[in-house]
Amino acid sequence: MVTGFFDIDNRLADLSESKNTLVKLKSLIPWEEFRLQLEVIHDKERKSNAGRKPFDVIVMLKIMILQSLYNLSDDEMEYQIKDRISFMNFLDFAFDTRVPDAKTIWLFRDRLEKHDLVKGIFLRFDTYLRENGFEAKKGQIVDASIVQVPIQRNTRDENKQIKEGNPPEDWSDNKRSQKDVDARWTQKNHKHFYGYKNGAQVDVENKIIRDYEVFPASVYDNQVFGELLDPENSGKEVYADSAYNSKEHVKELESQGFQPHLQHKDCRELKLTEEKKQENRTYSKTRCRIEHVFGAQLQRAGNLILRTIGLTKAKVKIGLRNLAYNMDRFCYLKTRTA
Repeated sequence: MVTGFFDIDNRLADLSESKNTLVKLKSLIPWEEFRLQLEVIHDKERKSNAGRKPFDVIVMLKIMILQSLYNLSDDEMEYQIKDRISFMNFLDFAFDTRVPDAKTIWLFRDRLEKHDLVKGIFLRFDTYLRENGFEAKKGQIVDASIVQVPIQRNTRDENKQIKEGNPPEDWSDNKRSQKDVDARWTQKNHKHFYGYKNGAQVDVENKIIRDYEVFPASVYDNQVFGELLDPENSGKEVYADSAYNSKEHVKELESQGFQPHLQHKDCRELKLTEEKKQENRTYSKTRCRIEHVFGAQLQRAGNLILRTIGLTKAKVKIGLRNLAYNMDRFCYLKTRTA
């Protein structure tokens, strides 16, 4: 088949008219807002002008967002940029543009980790949202989602040493680099999971993630409860499931002027009254909105198992997922209000 002179331009025009996710992300997200924060990655003196210049930091950030939205590995990301016109259009790449390879993509994410930039970029975008009419309103919801990692095949003695914070000394450097000694086991609904948790705080009005914390799966959700609360939310209602309900938390919330709407626990020894059951039903109608957030991340990306090693790398990957969700959510809200 012979390609016509205007075939590619017509295809790109069709993509733009379709107003799909990537078209909205490209046009509505203020990408240049992040340049100053990201430029620190290249802040080192070049010994000479020889060699290729590094890829633009905004282009690389866009690649990180693409990778997070579609849950692609570095090798898959390189291939998809070369293969998909929608990805090329999003990145402003022509067919003859040099495409970052998998190693370059990995290296950029590694530098995000070393400079601890992801949380700062996330908060910078949240500031932009608030400044442009998407303030946190009508209260907040706190919950945590389990993020699994590949199960480590260790002996009992090795696992015991890892839990004590002393990985086996007889491990070689290569073996140690492939072992995730930060991930932990947890149990939910009588099922066992191994990995981390994405603790998030979402505002009720817009379903935007306002803050998050990443921690090992064995840590109880309520241990990071206070760190996630947003005093700037226009509503003082705080919604959370029964895992967060304790006398200490209720007292702490009330002392800060919040109104706790925490699910009541049901147990064999002390059954819930009809009044508390009704409260649970009422609270859950609002609290379930955070499940929509976690569900949206899972629906687009499919299997969310992390392939990174260690807590710091998990924070980068999960933080980018949360940022990608917020960008996608902002585009939806912006087009809906328009």
